[in-house]
Amino acid sequence: MTDACVTSIAGGHLYDYPQYYDLVFGVGTSGECDFLQGCFDLHARRRVKRVFEPACGSGRLLIKLAQRGLDVSGCDLNRPSVDYCNRRFKRRGLRPAAFVADIATISLPLKVDAAFNLLSSFQLLPNEHEAERHLAAMARSLARGGLYIVGLHLMPSEGRRISAERWTATRGRLSVCCRIWTRQLHRRRRQERCVMLSEIKTPGTRLRIEEELRFRTYSALQLQRLFRKVREFDAVAIYDFTYDLFDPISVGPETQDVVYVLRRR
Repeated sequence: MTDACVTSIAGGHLYDYPQYYDLVFGVGTSGECDFLQGCFDLHARRRVKRVFEPACGSGRLLIKLAQRGLDVSGCDLNRPSVDYCNRRFKRRGLRPAAFVADIATISLPLKVDAAFNLLSSFQLLPNEHEAERHLAAMARSLARGGLYIVGLHLMPSEGRRISAERWTATRGRLSVCCRIWTRQLHRRRRQERCVMLSEIKTPGTRLRIEEELRFRTYSALQLQRLFRKVREFDAVAIYDFTYDLFDPISVGPETQDVVYVLRRR
């Protein structure tokens, strides 16, 4: 019996291995899609048929929504993820849905009825200017009465802040474990440097990917101020990461996980 071949990549990206990303983060995909469709029905002031996902990654949400009959599209800066997304659409006889683009300056040829960004990718926009540009671009891309649903982590003013998370998943003899933790927090600069360590194991190989992510932090007040700068949007509901459509939340000093439902005026 031989030992597994170990490959360690410092400065790599799990996003370059979308099949593994899908396995570890795809467990809740059906529930997330149920939540999105519930928001469309409850909060949109138009029938939602065409939807868009900025920072779509591997397209795990897009493919499920397409299978439910929606006209979907998405963009991402990571070419391997975009290619993987489009291959999975082609395998199912569907038109490729993803393209490479910067979410800060996105411009769509046709307006959509709804858009969503659930997994804190919004916080990868490095500063207030880029975040405002992104929101303005999304407002231009949405038809009146349409929705932009944004999930992120707030910086709490009270209580213990969550500074580490862990996800694991297995499929047959393949296992993926992903851990993320805060390496450095600059409150004044509003910058959080995190390490994400992913370990992928098969009977013959072991892949270890270590990468650094930089997130912009937001208090509840800072986020509300940002939303007010883009006058085309109204915040019509707030949820947490349980995605319980019938249990909206009120943001308090200890709130961390939030999903804002913004509606285009």
